[in-house]
Amino acid sequence: MSDTSAGLTIRAASECRWDLVSLGEVLLRFDPGEERIAGARNFHVWEGGGEYNVARGLRRCFGQRTSIVTALADNPVGRLLEDLMLQGGVDLSHLRWVEYDGIGREARNGIYFLERGFGLRGAMGMMDRGHTPISQLQVGQVNWDEIFGGEGVRWFHTGGVMCALSAEAPAVAREAMVAAKRHGVVVSYDCNYRPSLWKSAGGRQGASDVNRMLAPFVDVMFGHEGIWRRCCATLRMARRGIAMRAMGRWQLGCARSSEISV
Repeated sequence: MSDTSAGLTIRAASECRWDLVSLGEVLLRFDPGEERIAGARNFHVWEGGGEYNVARGLRRCFGQRTSIVTALADNPVGRLLEDLMLQGGVDLSHLRWVEYDGIGREARNGIYFLERGFGLRGAMGMMDRGHTPISQLQVGQVNWDEIFGGEGVRWFHTGGVMCALSAEAPAVAREAMVAAKRHGVVVSYDCNYRPSLWKSAGGRQGASDVNRMLAPFVDVMFGHEGIWRRCCATLRMARRGIAMRAMGRWQLGCARSSEISV
């Protein structure tokens, strides 16, 4: 029997292996503690990724059954990321391993550095995530019907970070969303605009075009007022957090742009 919440029909847990499946990149995060990146000599490492963090949080905080569709280069850094994800409790049966060529010319695991803000100085992050395996994922390489239909999934999540990784990534996200809708899976999408990721792909307009293309397949969309100005017909509709589309009503998670640091 399905659950109904906030106008959404969610498949019954007893019918599904997974409460949530996410699609996205997982990187190795380097944390310099109280130091600046440029002056640090020691770093703690963690795993992280916009879409992955949703799966990990639901697993660790709420005991939900979650899995991640991602890809890693098969080297010691990739195996470290695997170990960190296993500690987070997220299932890795949909993790794709890609052969490592020894220097990362063909595929390499992404890393990023994040230093803490202090006083008026904001936090600062720096990414190094070119040529990663998940950015090379192509339409047709994942059997979404088996995941959503055969295994059973209640909720599918992806976002703008995943879609910014390559020219092919939005099509991969769309393929997953279409399959999810075909099997009655709720679809959520976090716009999560990152200027550095979209710099060579059209900037805000490029991100907006992708968001508009994917919107008809999304049940729950997260973003701020700037997103709704571009995705919704009028600002009044955006502020109300409601947008009507031919595919049905969106459920929107809104926050004022002044509250969001991008």
